[in-house]
Amino acid sequence: MASRTMSPFQSAGRRICLASLSPKIPNQCAARRLVATSTARPYQNSSTPRTPTSTPAPKTSPPPIPPRSPARPAAASAPTAAARKPIPAVSGEPLPDAPQPQSNSSDDGTGSPINWTNSFHGLGTSAFAHETATILQARLNPDDIEVKPDGIIYLPEIKYRRILNAAFGPGGWGLAPRGDLIVKDRLVTREYALIVHGRFVGQARGEQQYFSEDGVSTAAEGCKSNALMRCCKDLGIASELWDPRFIRTFMKAHAVQQWVEHVTTKKKKQIWLRKDDEVRYPFKKS
Repeated sequence: MASRTMSPFQSAGRRICLASLSPKIPNQCAARRLVATSTARPYQNSSTPRTPTSTPAPKTSPPPIPPRSPARPAAASAPTAAARKPIPAVSGEPLPDAPQPQSNSSDDGTGSPINWTNSFHGLGTSAFAHETATILQARLNPDDIEVKPDGIIYLPEIKYRRILNAAFGPGGWGLAPRGDLIVKDRLVTREYALIVHGRFVGQARGEQQYFSEDGVSTAAEGCKSNALMRCCKDLGIASELWDPRFIRTFMKAHAVQQWVEHVTTKKKKQIWLRKDDEVRYPFKKS
C-alpha cells in the first residue's frame, strides 16, 4: 500500500491547481506561499534606497586632508588701536607718578649746580625735626663703646653711619671732599664736608697713618671715616665721648689696665681694655 504522504513537489503542484480552479483561493495560496517561502528582513525606510545585501560595498580610503593655509597675523585682521584695551589696575588704584628730581640751585639762586668744594649752602637755615634730633642726640649704649690700648674711648665708624641712616635715611646724607688728598710721610689727610638733604652741616679734616706704600688707599678710606666721626660732633652724635666726666665714669665701670708683653719685641707695658674683653695680638699677658 502506497504512502499518502506528499512530497514537497506534489504539495506545490496541488496548490497551483487549486489556485487555477477557484477565484477565491489564489489570495489564500499567495498568502500561504509568502509565509512559507519568505524570510524576515529588517525594516528600511522607503526614502532611502536599498542596497543589495549579497554584495558588500567596496571599501574606499578617506579623502586626503588639504594642507592648512598659514594663519594670518592678528595685526592684519583688525586695526591695532581697536584690538588693544587698557589693562585694569589690580588694586583698583593707579600707582602714583615718580617725583620729578629737583635741580640744585647755587647760593646766588642762578640755578647752576652747587660746588661743594667751597660752598656753605643751607648752613644754619633751619633746625631738623624733633624726631630726627632725638635719634641724633640719643645716649650711647656702653656696650657699643670701644677702648684703645692707650685709654682713649671711641665709637666704631660703622655705628656713626647707622645713626645717620636712621635719622636721615640711606642716601639722605653724604661726604663731599673739600680738597685733594694730601700724602705726607706715613700720614694721609683730607678735608670733607657733611651734606644732609642738600644742606651743608659741617666740615672736618680726617687723617690716617700708613706703614707702606701699598697701604695708602686703605689709609685714604680711614681718613674719610675719621672726618665723618669729627663732622658728627656738630650734630650731637656720640657727644659723650668728648665729655671728661663721662670718660672717667665709663673707664672706672667698664675698663681695666693690664700688664702685657709684646710678642715680637718682648717689651712689657700696661694697656687699657674693656673688662669683658681679652688681650689680643700683638700682646699677650705677662
